[in-house]
Amino acid sequence: MKVHNKVIVVTGAGSGIGRELVLRLLSKGALVAGVDLNSGSLGETAVLAARYASAFGGFVLNVADRPAVDALPAQVLARFGRVDGVINNAGIIQPFSRLNELDYSTIERVMNVNFYGTLFVTKAFLPHLLKRPEAHIVNLSSMGGFVPVPGQTIYCAAKAAVKLMTEGLAAELAHTKVRVTVACPGAVASNIRANSGLKSPITHEANGNAKALPASKAAEIIVRGIEDHAHHVFVGKDAILMDKFYRLSPALAARTIAKKMRALLPD
Repeated sequence: MKVHNKVIVVTGAGSGIGRELVLRLLSKGALVAGVDLNSGSLGETAVLAARYASAFGGFVLNVADRPAVDALPAQVLARFGRVDGVINNAGIIQPFSRLNELDYSTIERVMNVNFYGTLFVTKAFLPHLLKRPEAHIVNLSSMGGFVPVPGQTIYCAAKAAVKLMTEGLAAELAHTKVRVTVACPGAVASNIRANSGLKSPITHEANGNAKALPASKAAEIIVRGIEDHAHHVFVGKDAILMDKFYRLSPALAARTIAKKMRALLPD
């Protein structure tokens, strides 16, 4: 689906990949409904989008709040008159802790935002997308959605659930005009850690000297995936290589990631 003149909903639009997706889509002539829990950061995105006149609309929303999400399509339709695509980008990580050390409130929050938030938004907009001549859904999983990351086990479980849900949805919608893409970013430079309520930054040195992909480049790759009708999009060289590595030897791939992440876990 070419994004020009399409109305696309982007969650997590206040910062990071989400903000860059908004700006990338607007630059290609799309109209964008940006959704974010943080009104301040969403306002900053709106300022950056101002040069595109009325092509951007901001909606303050918690994607884990199902009644609020169910009410969102009517608000987007009132603003833009239609909706042609959804990019479920909103997500948080967990504290870098072992499963045994995580409390249930943290586990539920990570699952609610990453998995249920994606599910709620998808289900809320799908009936409207099915009425369009063509439409597209992109759900962001993660490299952690197919290879385990110690200290991020619940985050990885949520992103694996997003991956399988999205692949199943793609199969269910194969006979329709709605295309579905699962995007799996690797290391991307963003402020997801701060947005997750975590204080100390993750250094690239602690992450095996990996160079994080700029969020703007990640957004470019994801939007290209929409226009190319891609089934899967691996965002970054690390995600591409790890996908191949994991399929070749899951155990060795898991051990390699564990070794790189060891410095982030408390003794």
